[in-house]
Amino acid sequence: MSEVVEVNSSPVMIIKNPSGSESPAPPFQLTPSPLILDTVNQTNPKSPFAVITPLASPMKKAMKSMQNYLEEIGHLTKLDPQEDWLPITESRNGNAYYAAFHTLCSGIGIQALVLPLAFTALGWTWGIISLSLAFVWQLYTLWLLIQLHESVPGTRYSRYLMLSMAAFGNKLGKLLALLPTMYLSGGTCVTLIMIGGASLKIFFQIVCSKTTCNANSITIVEWYMVFTCSAVILAQLPNLNSIAGVSLIGATTAITYCTLTWVLSVTKNRPNGISYEPSETKSDITKICSILNALGIIAFAFRGHNLVLEIQGTMPSSLKHPSRLPMWKGVKFSYLIIACCLFPLAIGGYWAYGNLMPTNGGILSALDKYHGHDMSKVILGLTSLLVVINSLTSFQLYAMPVFDNLEFRYTSNQHRPCPWWVRMALRVFFGCLALFIAIAFPFLPSLAGLIGGIALPVTLAYPCLMWITIKKPERYSAMWYLNWSLGSLGMILSILLVLGAIWTIATQGIEVHFFKPQ
Repeated sequence: MSEVVEVNSSPVMIIKNPSGSESPAPPFQLTPSPLILDTVNQTNPKSPFAVITPLASPMKKAMKSMQNYLEEIGHLTKLDPQEDWLPITESRNGNAYYAAFHTLCSGIGIQALVLPLAFTALGWTWGIISLSLAFVWQLYTLWLLIQLHESVPGTRYSRYLMLSMAAFGNKLGKLLALLPTMYLSGGTCVTLIMIGGASLKIFFQIVCSKTTCNANSITIVEWYMVFTCSAVILAQLPNLNSIAGVSLIGATTAITYCTLTWVLSVTKNRPNGISYEPSETKSDITKICSILNALGIIAFAFRGHNLVLEIQGTMPSSLKHPSRLPMWKGVKFSYLIIACCLFPLAIGGYWAYGNLMPTNGGILSALDKYHGHDMSKVILGLTSLLVVINSLTSFQLYAMPVFDNLEFRYTSNQHRPCPWWVRMALRVFFGCLALFIAIAFPFLPSLAGLIGGIALPVTLAYPCLMWITIKKPERYSAMWYLNWSLGSLGMILSILLVLGAIWTIATQGIEVHFFKPQ
């Protein structure tokens, strides 16, 4: 048998025959393997070895498939099986349309109807400037949160509390974000029960004929129960993506009643004695508190920051197609519509009523007070019905983080997903708890300024500070200055709003009555 040996001093291969004689190998004896040829084909097509081999095409397809797979994985996101058990991240097939529906539903609400009231303290110039600055500020912090969703390779922060703990540490992050986010979710649901129940009662009084039914036969508590039962039934939809249609209905109703109220107000005759001068106050401290209250109304008109990470968490994401792109596209579209609703509402409402704007209920109460006698019952009833529908749909969206937190506790203890009956029981429990709070503490809306001031950093301050902590921009760079300035200003504004609310409560007092909703 021939034996092949290699001569170190020469690249020529010598074949040693059994007889002992040596002869050079044929010039094309050595042939590269198909894998080498395929690699050469890809790296240098002009190489003399760049020929087609039987394995070249399959190997090329395999390598291409592997490349696409690695691109889809992106930065190798850590897969937590518990994420697939929770209602926020259970389904990740969201898109820009779903993001727009959810953002619109969470961004427009009944709180927008009191925007003209802020202008009574600020006047035309400062009212428009403050509203414009607040809109740009909160839109910027929304952009920050969307970018921070996947700021750390391999991790998706699909909940506001998770991002806060990653930025500020476990203890400090919980301390700063837990109470505000739970208030913005659970507290909003309690408020929606109050608003929805009261609107149901008004709708019933409008459509009810005196000869066929007694409008006062059903108490406000019973209307609260009717609304809560409807909300709990609708809450059985399993996850955040499954309520995209519900959010679309909620967004449509909010846009409709906001537009309807300001259009009706500006087309009707303005009441006598209207004035656009800022309201007179007894002292400088009272004037400062009224200005702070007006800034708080403007700041609270823009909501939904505690939900933006949750909404983005419902989207698929990869290095090639990151979730921030469709999320930002949906947010831009939705906030264009939000601006088209809020700015005409604030400016048109103030033009129509001036300093005669009622302090309770805003433009909706003004419409009923000054034009209720000459307005069609169909319009009044339709407006109340739209408020009820919007409250029902918003309840689903704001309750989802609470449902997610309750199921997180269960799955952490049991190490398995919630059975359908446990999920249903948890949601019924939360609905009953929110109903109990609405009945037991009907004066909670009087504390909205105080609690809202505590929750304000979630919208205006924390995103800026979290960007600095996680992204670590270059010191004294433009982003460093901008985020430090906005974060500090947001915290200062929050402290001033809390102090102003405490002063107002101390000087004017609040009517505290338990288990007596009115």
